[in-house]
Amino acid sequence: MLQQAPDKIDSSAPFEAFFQNATMGILIMGSDGKIIAINSHALNEFGYSEGELQGNSIEVIIPERFHLGHRYHCDKYMDSPGRWSMGKGIEVFGLHKNGSEIAMEISLANYQDNDKNYVIAFIKNISKCRKVETAFEKLKAELEATVEKRTSDLQETLQELKKSKDKLADIQAFQKALLDNAGAMIIATDTTGLVKLFNPEAAINLGYRESDVIDQKNVVDLHDRTEIKKKRQELSQEFGLVVPGDFDVLVEKAKRNIHGEEQYTYLRQNGTSFPVLLSVTAIRDEAGIITGFMGIAIDIYKRQMAEEALRDSLKKEKDLNELKSRFVSMASHEFRTPLSTVLSSAYLVQKYTSSNDQLKREKHLQRIVSSVTMLTDILNDFLSLGKIEEGKMQVKFTNCNICEQVKLVIDEMKNSLRSKQKIRYQHKGDQQVCLDSSLLKHIIMNLVSNASKFSPKASNIEINTTIGDGIFQLSVKDHGMGISKEDQKHLMERFFRGTNACSIQGTGLGLHIISKYAELMNGTLECYSELGKGTQFIITFTPKNF
Repeated sequence: MLQQAPDKIDSSAPFEAFFQNATMGILIMGSDGKIIAINSHALNEFGYSEGELQGNSIEVIIPERFHLGHRYHCDKYMDSPGRWSMGKGIEVFGLHKNGSEIAMEISLANYQDNDKNYVIAFIKNISKCRKVETAFEKLKAELEATVEKRTSDLQETLQELKKSKDKLADIQAFQKALLDNAGAMIIATDTTGLVKLFNPEAAINLGYRESDVIDQKNVVDLHDRTEIKKKRQELSQEFGLVVPGDFDVLVEKAKRNIHGEEQYTYLRQNGTSFPVLLSVTAIRDEAGIITGFMGIAIDIYKRQMAEEALRDSLKKEKDLNELKSRFVSMASHEFRTPLSTVLSSAYLVQKYTSSNDQLKREKHLQRIVSSVTMLTDILNDFLSLGKIEEGKMQVKFTNCNICEQVKLVIDEMKNSLRSKQKIRYQHKGDQQVCLDSSLLKHIIMNLVSNASKFSPKASNIEINTTIGDGIFQLSVKDHGMGISKEDQKHLMERFFRGTNACSIQGTGLGLHIISKYAELMNGTLECYSELGKGTQFIITFTPKNF
């Protein structure tokens, strides 16, 4: 057994206090299955008062339908004691005094004292977790129960321990078992911050041996000092005082009997860090004088990651719903004109039955083809946007001749230009570039289509490409209506239409998709425009190879 040095804090006090005030149920049972000790939290969970359960069989708090199986598992556990965890993957229930059942998780550990075997059960009520686990799915397993301390109960426990020194040996055996299975980092210090207790959970999480820390390190060395500086400023504003030392920042509220959990950053021995929820309690003697401090911390890194993932998921879902809503609104407007054209032209084609009406039929058939093409383009834009938003757009880099690529696009689009519009193309430098030819074609066609749509008849559209100095530059320029400075700020946003272009058919998706395609190929899109004087779009790529 460990003996208490005269100049050190009472090491047994924190553990008995932890037993009585832990925010999880703790129960000690003999090998005969009778309850020897049970803490206040467990009594509250099962609806009993102090002393009602002590000496009774453990089966008093187990539903009758589980009695036979429980006896079997007890015998099996006593044959091979160790650490067991129950309630994960199977359903475990306890029985409340009023007859209701409680869903729970139970962890078992054992220890020996005076050649007698004892079992420690750590009991966690997960009834509420079961009710919300459908909504939070895997979050339940990643969120850990927090440990809260109440100073008044701690003081009462310390006084009781002073009167019960004959139980010190039993308490110390209980201490070690509790420390090894607590599931939280427990660090106790003297009044200066020198570490006096460092449980195995803290050693595992922080990467230190107990001998490297106890009486060797100040607890402040385990904290991010930049964070402590910020906490000092918060304390100064809250209490209107100057907190002198870093350790004083950590324990100032505990000195004032203000209890609660605060987020801090712990530093591991290897230099890495992780977030914790820390609760600090002042340890006082029977005269109320502070003899040290105890901190209980829980690693919340996984919880933060799960919460962040959930927030990201909710944001994506919100964006997707907004995207769908705006598409429905846009589609109802943009589909109306081409569908009306298709319907009216199809009706008129039926009326032209003689051979003399062939030119009229061809005219209306062309209108149908044009309208269907327009509808297809709108749907393709939305499908492309969906792939981009979901991160499913695949980029396939291949070597291609840029001059041949641009000329093919010009040939495809010359019949869709407005009356007497012409495309003029010039290229400088080498002709080979490594890009996704499909995405590049879409970019050129969309820019040329916009240039034609927003420019007058009989105007020129200028395409220029340049390869040199490790970059490839594509420029498309028109001499149309131009774009205002204010509208240029929002050009790349989804569904945005310029104030002077609202009467011209379009979805407002083209430039957004182009900018995303450019990003996927390591390119940037720039716009230069002036109202009434035309617009020039320049995309600068830094391709993999030339």
